[in-house]
Amino acid sequence: MKVRSIISFDWAMKRLLRQKANFEVLEGFLSELLRRKIVIKNIVESEGNRLQKNDKSNKVDILVEADDKEMVIIELQYDSVDEYFHRMLYGVSKTITEYMTKGAPYSHVRKVYSVNIVYFDLGTGDDYVYHGFTHFRGLHTHSELHLTPDRQRLYHKRGAGEIFPEYYIIQVNGFNNLAKDTLDEWIYYLKNNIIEDHFTARGLEKAKELLQYDNLSETEKKQYEKEVDERLLVSGAFRTARFEGILEGEIIGREKGVAEGEAIGLEKGEAIGLEKGEAIGLEKGRFEERNKMVINSHLAGISIDVISSVTGVPPTEVAEILRIFNQSILK
Repeated sequence: MKVRSIISFDWAMKRLLRQKANFEVLEGFLSELLRRKIVIKNIVESEGNRLQKNDKSNKVDILVEADDKEMVIIELQYDSVDEYFHRMLYGVSKTITEYMTKGAPYSHVRKVYSVNIVYFDLGTGDDYVYHGFTHFRGLHTHSELHLTPDRQRLYHKRGAGEIFPEYYIIQVNGFNNLAKDTLDEWIYYLKNNIIEDHFTARGLEKAKELLQYDNLSETEKKQYEKEVDERLLVSGAFRTARFEGILEGEIIGREKGVAEGEAIGLEKGEAIGLEKGEAIGLEKGRFEERNKMVINSHLAGISIDVISSVTGVPPTEVAEILRIFNQSILK
C-alpha cells in the first residue's frame, strides 16, 4: 500500500493554512469533526497564531471565523499541561468577550467551538475523541429545556444549550491507527504525518497536494527542518527531565530499602535488571544505525520509496519506523 509522508499539521497551521487559498484544508478537518459543512470566512490574527521569531513552543492555536455568528478555536498541544481544561475555558471566555461589540445586545454573543488536539492523556476515558456541550434538563422530569418559537427564530437554535460553547478533544496518542471513518483518517494524519492514497476525508486531498515536503519552497524547507530539530531538542529536554526525576526516585527508594534491610532483594533486582538491560541494549543496537539512516533521510525530505530503495528496508517497514519516530517526538 502506497503512503505519503506529509509535513506536520502544527507547522502547516502556522505557515500555510492561514492563507485564504488554503482554507480548504481546515474547512475539511472542521467539517469532518463537526459533521456538517464548514466554510471559513476569515482567520483572525492573534497572539496565539502570529509567527514569532525563535518560537520553540509546542503549543499552536488558530482562531477561525466560520460566519458572523460562529467562531472556532483550534489548539494543538504536544506536552502535558496540568491546567489544560482551565485553559480551554479561559480561551473560550476570552474569545466571547473580545469579539463582543461594546453596547451590543446579548443576542450578539457568538457561538464558540473549542477544538483541542492533544498528544497526552487528559483523563481516563476509553475513547480518543470527546465532545462537551451544555444541556438544561429538568431535575424531576429529565426533559430538555427548549427555546420558545420566537426565540428559536431569533437565535436560530432549538435548544437553550445550543447557544453555549462546545468543546472537542482529540487525544491523538489514544488512536490505534485503525481508520474506521473519515474523521479517523484525519486523526491518522495527525498522529503519523502520513496520508494514505485511499483516504477520502474532506480536505485531505488538498492537504496531500499542499503539504508535501517536496512542494515547499527552499526557504520553507529550511524553516521546517529547523523547527523539527528544535522540537526534537525540546522533547529531548522533557524526556531528560522525566528520566532524571525517575532516577532520583529510584535512588531514594534504593537507599530506603537498604536502610530497612532489603539489601539482598535489591542486589538480586539489580542483577536481573542489568541482565535484561544488556539484552535489550544489544537487540536495539542491531537496528540503531539502520533506523537512524531512515529517520535522517525522512527529515531531509526524501520520499519513502527512495529511502526504501537506498536502505533496502521495505516501504511498509520504513513507514512503521517513521510512525514510531513521530510518536516518540510527540510523547
